[in-house]
Amino acid sequence: MNRLDKWMEQSSRRVAQQTSRRNFLTRLSGLLVGGAAIPVLPVARAAEHSTASIPDESMLEGSIGDPTSCDYWRHCSIDGFACSCCGGSQTSCPPGTELAVVTWIGTCRNPIDGIDYIISYNDCCGKSSCGRCLCNRNEGDKPMYIPPKSNDINWCQGIDNNVYHCTVAAVLGRAVEE
Repeated sequence: MNRLDKWMEQSSRRVAQQTSRRNFLTRLSGLLVGGAAIPVLPVARAAEHSTASIPDESMLEGSIGDPTSCDYWRHCSIDGFACSCCGGSQTSCPPGTELAVVTWIGTCRNPIDGIDYIISYNDCCGKSSCGRCLCNRNEGDKPMYIPPKSNDINWCQGIDNNVYHCTVAAVLGRAVEE
């Protein structure tokens, strides 16, 4: 134990001799200023705007307002079975399945307000394919070498059970024009 005490004493003396109070204050102020800049990063601003209201779908009539139809407005870039036909909804997986952690996105125009919304297509995994309401709409689909916008990938690879069951189409928020 005596060697440990001597080593700690020598180490602390060496640090005290090689650094000054001014150096310590400089580093501390840099850390505080850098920490204060974190909320202004684009991720923080995007998180604030992600609370955009989900469009009112109560006025939609016919197949464009039916979540079990391939013509449903949110299904503009879907490729798979709609979870609305498989015991789930547009935002939740059916019982016994698990939401994939990775997703592809699309931008669909709401026919009521004419605004484009970002739609997150998440696969529900863990059971064999649903087999109902197969939709293959490829509006805005990109090649597989642009994964976030490709609907041809099995997105269940990121979880334990990679068997595909169905796909949900959740509204993330309004799309911003560039």
